[in-house]
Amino acid sequence: MDLKVEIQDAVKQSMKSGDRVTLSTLRLLLSAVHNEEIRLRKELSKEDIQRTITTLCKQRSEAIDLYRKGGREDLAQKEEAEFAVLKRFLPEQLTDDEVKDLIQACIAEAGAKSVQDLGKVMKLVMPKVAGRSDGRRVNELAKGFLAG
Repeated sequence: MDLKVEIQDAVKQSMKSGDRVTLSTLRLLLSAVHNEEIRLRKELSKEDIQRTITTLCKQRSEAIDLYRKGGREDLAQKEEAEFAVLKRFLPEQLTDDEVKDLIQACIAEAGAKSVQDLGKVMKLVMPKVAGRSDGRRVNELAKGFLAG
């Protein structure tokens, strides 16, 4: 099933069940997808929609950190609920061990020796982990391998 249709079906389900958090989050997601389609002047592929969802998840994650630092636990919980709804439409996330194995394979493939080669490694790793792992986390792990 097309991911956009799946999201639209989830909107209908949340309307029927009266789940306001899910409904508002999915409407926000559909709006973001629609805006991206207008910007690119084409219908988005599954990967494009997942990239949009990843962006929204990243925004929620950053907001959760900021709200917690500001002592606003109520808003942090709201963002966590939205994050959980969005996460349902992403592929299964890679474990740290799987990411480490991919990074080590890409380091060997690139012939990387030091942190100066980080760009080469990231260029190989990111397409393999796209949508399934946080880029910041991948970058930190790759730096750790190259520095140590």
